[in-house]
Amino acid sequence: MLRAYADRMPDYRAHFDFDIRFANGGGLAGSGFRLDLPGAHATEDEIARLLIAHLGLALVDEVELRGVRIVEEAHRGSRGVDAPSPAAGGTRVVDLSHPIRAGLVTYPGLPAPTITPHLTREDSRARYAPGTEFAMDIIHMIGNTGTYLDSPFHRYADGSDLAGLDLSSLVGLRAEVFHLEDAWDVSRRGIRSATLADRDVRGAAVLLHTGWDGWFGQPEYGEGAPFLTGEAAQWLIDAGAVLVGIDSVNIDDTESGGERPAHSLLLGAGVHVVEHLTNLGALPPRGARFTAAPPAVEGFGTFPVRAFAEVPA
Repeated sequence: MLRAYADRMPDYRAHFDFDIRFANGGGLAGSGFRLDLPGAHATEDEIARLLIAHLGLALVDEVELRGVRIVEEAHRGSRGVDAPSPAAGGTRVVDLSHPIRAGLVTYPGLPAPTITPHLTREDSRARYAPGTEFAMDIIHMIGNTGTYLDSPFHRYADGSDLAGLDLSSLVGLRAEVFHLEDAWDVSRRGIRSATLADRDVRGAAVLLHTGWDGWFGQPEYGEGAPFLTGEAAQWLIDAGAVLVGIDSVNIDDTESGGERPAHSLLLGAGVHVVEHLTNLGALPPRGARFTAAPPAVEGFGTFPVRAFAEVPA
C-alpha cells in the first residue's frame, strides 16, 4: 500500500465497474476501475464526469456505474482532478536522498565510501586561536554512491559532463510522480510506456515510485528489481521529459546480460537520469517541484545529489 503524503489531508478514490455508450454508436466497458476523487463524498454523477475527463472521451451519451466504493487511498494522478496548489503557508520540502556514510553499499559489487580525517578537531587547536577548532575530512568514493545523477558523459565520451549541465534542467522541475508499487510483479518487472501514457510529461521530471527503496542497503536490493523498458524510455524522450528518476537499483534491467537501453536512449537524448531515490511515496502525483543538482565536476559523469521536492503545504 502506498505511504500517505506527510502532513496532507487523506486522498480518496472510487472503485467501480462501468459501461459507457456513445451518442454516435459503440460503447466502452471496464471492470475494477479506480479513479482519483476530489473528496470523500463525490456523487455517482460527479464520478461519471471525472471518468469521462480522465479517459478523454467525446460524444458520450450515457455512463452506467456499478458497485461504486469510495475508499481512502493515495491519488495516482487521474486526469480531471486538479493538482494541489500552494496554500498560504507556502511549501514543505521532502528529502528524496539516501544518506551517505562510510561503508555504504549502494550498488552491489561497487566499492563503498571511506571517510578519514585530514585534520582532527584536536589537532586543529594548535593552528587556531584558543576556543577555535575545525574538522576537515576526506571522503573516497565512486560517483555511483547513494542517490546520484547520471550525465550524458557517463554513457558517451562526447556527452556533457557534470560541469556542462544546464542548471535549469535540474532545479525546480515540475514533477510527475508515478506511484507503481502495485503495478508490476516479479514476472513482469519492466515499466512500459502504456503505464505512463496518461500524463503530460513535457518539461517534467518523471519520478518512478516502485517501493524498491525499502530494500536499499540489503542484498535483496540488487536482485529482481523493477526497471524502465527501452520502449518506455523512448516514449518519455518523444513526450518531452527532461529527467527520469527511479527508487530502484538501476533504471535498466541489470539482469539482462549487460544491455542498457534506458541509459543509452535517455542520456543520448540529453535526458538526465537519477537513480536510488527514496521516499517518493511522500509525494503527490502532481504539484511538486523536483531538484537534483550535482557539483560541477569536469570530466566526470555521475555524482551524488541531494534530491528533494518542494510540495504545497
